[in-house]
Amino acid sequence: MRRTALYSRGSRPAATQSAEIPEPAPDSSSDTSRDALGAPAPKPRSRVRALLARWPRTVFVLCGALGAAMVAALFVGINPLPYKLTQKDIDLAVMRTLETAVLPSPATRAYAAVLPSVVRVTGYNKKEKGEEHPNGVGTGVVIVDKGLILTNLHVVQGSERLKITFANGMETGASVVNTQPENDLAVLQADTVPDDLVAATMRSTDKLVPGDHVFAVGFPFGIGPSLSAGVVSGLKRNYKSPEGEQELRNLIQFDAAANPGNSGGPLITAEGEVVGIITAILNPTEQSVFIGIGFAVPIENAAAAAGMPPF
Repeated sequence: MRRTALYSRGSRPAATQSAEIPEPAPDSSSDTSRDALGAPAPKPRSRVRALLARWPRTVFVLCGALGAAMVAALFVGINPLPYKLTQKDIDLAVMRTLETAVLPSPATRAYAAVLPSVVRVTGYNKKEKGEEHPNGVGTGVVIVDKGLILTNLHVVQGSERLKITFANGMETGASVVNTQPENDLAVLQADTVPDDLVAATMRSTDKLVPGDHVFAVGFPFGIGPSLSAGVVSGLKRNYKSPEGEQELRNLIQFDAAANPGNSGGPLITAEGEVVGIITAILNPTEQSVFIGIGFAVPIENAAAAAGMPPF
């Protein structure tokens, strides 16, 4: 029995080859419109394209401005504008600092300010065999950075040789260049001075009143430099030495502890400024120790002894 071929090797009849598949009828439901010639009508342009076509320059400027605004906003976000401090902010910061920070005391600040200018003054005499022995220890204060030093006359009087010890430990000789016996003052010139020597700051006593805080700096009994705190107890006091040989006038009375060895040292304010040179203590007994009353020569007199102009 003959089998029917699944595929034919011959060509299709001409009628089959020329047959055309009819085009589907246009769908009246489609939204595609055509022009009069039957071609599809152009689609309407979007609003953005219309704007670009009508005002291209305006749109470009607006886009540029928008981009600049975005860049500025980004910059401010990364680098915010500095905050303007108000007085309330400053007050709160100060209060917080006072509550949390440990501040140095007035005595500490005053001591640190004057310490580089305080010196130890030691007098020496020779014994019969030529050996030297200390004649006494006192204090001095540098008032000119070239080595000019104020001290008491009774500290250096009777000594054959003087030695100065500066705050940094350097030792040198010194000589007396001027005296003012009526105020128990002497001016010394150091033979050699440190390169970084600092002179003390002097302050007029015009505005000094009882109750002002003052500090005595020196070498009591050779120990020091030492500091003691007190107040001004009075002004324009007079003091007569126990021997009755001399009376000092116009003195500052203070109650900061002072003992032998403090003589010639500075009496300073809370700012570390020198208002006087410690010269004596009052003790009704025969003991030369402090019982609460000390005296200092006003710095105006001391400066005059050094040949310096008054305040």
